[in-house]
Amino acid sequence: MTDDFETALRYFKALGDETRIRLLNILDSREFNVRELMEILEMGQSRISRHLKVLQDAALVEVRRDGLWAFYRAVNRGPGRRFANSIRYLFDGATGFQRDLQRCDGLLKNGRLQSTRFFDSVASGWEAMKRSVIGELDLVGEIACRIPQAENAADLGCGSGAMIQRIQGRVRRVIGVDSSREMLAETGKRLVRGTAEVDLRIGELEHLPIRDAETEVAIINLVLHHLRNPGVGLQEAQRILRPGGTLIVADFCKHEKELMRDRYGDHWLGFSSAQMEQWLESAGIRVVERICFPVRMGLQVFVYSCRKPRGRQVCGSTTGNKYTGFQERNILFKESKHNEHEGA
Repeated sequence: MTDDFETALRYFKALGDETRIRLLNILDSREFNVRELMEILEMGQSRISRHLKVLQDAALVEVRRDGLWAFYRAVNRGPGRRFANSIRYLFDGATGFQRDLQRCDGLLKNGRLQSTRFFDSVASGWEAMKRSVIGELDLVGEIACRIPQAENAADLGCGSGAMIQRIQGRVRRVIGVDSSREMLAETGKRLVRGTAEVDLRIGELEHLPIRDAETEVAIINLVLHHLRNPGVGLQEAQRILRPGGTLIVADFCKHEKELMRDRYGDHWLGFSSAQMEQWLESAGIRVVERICFPVRMGLQVFVYSCRKPRGRQVCGSTTGNKYTGFQERNILFKESKHNEHEGA
């Protein structure tokens, strides 16, 4: 029997079960752990694990291990990806498969709500929580010194506003985006009146409430490890940058500290340089500099300075976000230095 026949038989045998077909549909563009798949499919752990093993052995599903956790998704390259793409039409529009995806959406929405509640609850003490990990490192200062002269900047996942406060006097306009209203309220308390125009918006990094090419500088500071899909967040950052614009990304180097999940709500235990640079390259971002700093608990923080090449078209974000008309509904705070003078 030829290799072609063996490959075809392996794929079709792997999908000779309803549960495995449903799993491939669910994992086609999303990543889940076994506990989450148990909730989506309403099945036991041993059954889910057994079917995942068959799909792995057939090279249709891959696993990402992160500390003590394992996350599964369909392979995104090679023959397995081509095969999955060839049968995609069987899933599209089919009621049963769509019902599974709706349950996925519900689980992810609930996860986002839990994350938002967590950050709402710690907003007032967020800077102290960060300091307990990064220690005496002036990470905000390290980022600020790498920002070129610019008219405007966007702090994506701005938290309680330390970064915005630091750069407010260096640019004419700052956009701050966060999914937590309490974090944005804390940011509002930090603002220095009469300096830059500040525009705070509720939103998520995977679907930013910012127009294409709206900013010259984008900052993502200790945020990517909270996202389920950091690659999409980087694509969105590329989308909102003007050609020639600067992206600064700071986050933890890959580690095995599980307490970061429990204590700080981390989804990823840091990132390897290979993973980061793959995402940046896929997003159409060029790395200019990478530097690492030791912090507490044996962790390290990296800072990437990057550029969006001039003439680069907007990268095709998987969110499909073109951001029109959303801004006015989501501005929580907007202060202009001109308005400050008018009210004096």
